[in-house]
Amino acid sequence: MEQSKVLTALSALAHETRLDLIRLLMPQGEAGMPAGQIAQALGLAAPRLSFHLSALEQAGLLRSRKVARNVIYSVDASGLGRTISYLLNDCCRDHPEVLAACAHGRSHSHGSQGDGDAPTSGTEKT
Repeated sequence: MEQSKVLTALSALAHETRLDLIRLLMPQGEAGMPAGQIAQALGLAAPRLSFHLSALEQAGLLRSRKVARNVIYSVDASGLGRTISYLLNDCCRDHPEVLAACAHGRSHSHGSQGDGDAPTSGTEKT
């Protein structure tokens, strides 16, 4: 993958709303979601959503297709994968600590708020 394409993709992902879009759409797979449903799920006005969807699509991270009167969006998994692969393989050169951190992240739930360094004790002061 060309560095300029990776930079475009990373720039697109470096925004809270766009990252939320990827997180929302990834579990939907190829089926994706209509733009109206996405707007409702994320609480975004149509023009704002359109702006973010366009940025992700231009970066090669989303696909769109028209079905009747709806535009359906889905994650371009290969585009996302190429971006991540570039970071892991071309930038990090398969560095063992980076790879271990990636593998370690898979064991945590997606909803965790911690940084993954150490588990909390579960005890609180009263």
